[in-house]
Amino acid sequence: MRALVYHGPEQSSWDTATDPAIEEATDAIVRVDATTVCGSDLHILRGDLPDVKPGTILGHEAVGEVMEVGGGIHDLRPGDQVIVSSVSACGHCQPCRDGMYGQCRGGGGWILGSLINGTQAEFVRVPFADHSTHRRPFDLPLDDAVLLSEVLPTAYEVGVRNGHVSPGDTVVVVGAGPVGLAAVVIARLYSPRRIVVTDLSAARLEAAARVGADAAELPGRMIAELSEGPGADVVIEATGEPEGFVLCTRAVRAGGHIANIGTHGKPATLHLESLWRKNVTISTGQVDTSSTPWLLELVGFGRLPVSRLVSHTFGLDRMEDAYEASAHGTTTGALKVVLHRE
Repeated sequence: MRALVYHGPEQSSWDTATDPAIEEATDAIVRVDATTVCGSDLHILRGDLPDVKPGTILGHEAVGEVMEVGGGIHDLRPGDQVIVSSVSACGHCQPCRDGMYGQCRGGGGWILGSLINGTQAEFVRVPFADHSTHRRPFDLPLDDAVLLSEVLPTAYEVGVRNGHVSPGDTVVVVGAGPVGLAAVVIARLYSPRRIVVTDLSAARLEAAARVGADAAELPGRMIAELSEGPGADVVIEATGEPEGFVLCTRAVRAGGHIANIGTHGKPATLHLESLWRKNVTISTGQVDTSSTPWLLELVGFGRLPVSRLVSHTFGLDRMEDAYEASAHGTTTGALKVVLHRE
């Protein structure tokens, strides 16, 4: 098969790779019909995540058809259309029983495209497939379905839910990439008074306005207004950059919440000298994807208008073009880039 193989920082190629095979009874082999490039993949290529070894096939989001299942699989059979979760869950350890699949102690967690070969390929081995896939309704488009692998659960669980977004809140999203914009869409469900998005990219600010932000501005004036006034009830950090986190600490009100979504590859300064008296709650998290069934229903019922989060589509054999578009999204306006089997 063909796959996107990581060779080290700043090095990857669309190459021939060995077809995956069943290794454990709980595995399934899925033909990839749609996959996508994540900000975490870009962090890997920048060398921010050194645990990823050269030779690994990247990617952890996919939709496809089950081709083969191991003897320990009970809920899937060949021919099933599934959404592959970005997080693998053994389903038996204490964190999994608590719904914290991202902290799985039984060999799961974020392993696809990180510790084992991932989804940016023609086929992928999915561990713990009974607990790590979701049936795709026949009428759910591929581009919407693949957002349920990671983007939507991350925006909800790590951003909106951890930030305790509530009716009447002022919500600030720092960073207008795909996950930040997904947080805007999902936060709307909770009837906030105002959602403000800040980013340095004019193209992405325009995208924020299209998906429902009440204001989309460069950080300077907006942050100054918030820091000099009452501040925001919830600030969601979706850049993964130290400067983005500092902006969050300046924008939040006393008693407010900062929910960190961004994948940080560099140290970020926590200015406790200005925060210690503000009763601020700061949350971090690895997505669990335990919310995927609920989000799947909302998307299916039309309650989450997510199609605008996909800006570019390519064939699988144009993987390198997809990475190029994703890496320069701040200038090109690229949001979520989806690749389809042709």
